[in-house]
Amino acid sequence: MDWITTKEAAKQWGITMRRVQSMCENGLLDGATKLGDIWVIPKNTFKPLDGRTKAAKLIFNENGEKSDGGAKKTKENPK
Repeated sequence: MDWITTKEAAKQWGITMRRVQSMCENGLLDGATKLGDIWVIPKNTFKPLDGRTKAAKLIFNENGEKSDGGAKKTKENPK
């Protein structure tokens, strides 16, 4: 299996190295392993959806379930 470092993942995903390390520490990256004092991530790992973004909030609600895409409740659309 090929591995990349947090620095390489950060560059590839366009985020900070510290954010990648935080994802590793919180178990958000499948297969991430700590070797000594560095994290290594399987090369084929995709960047997880950041729950803090508007895009993620449109997809998932507070319960972690799929959202209706932010549709507003109206008389015509009571859901």
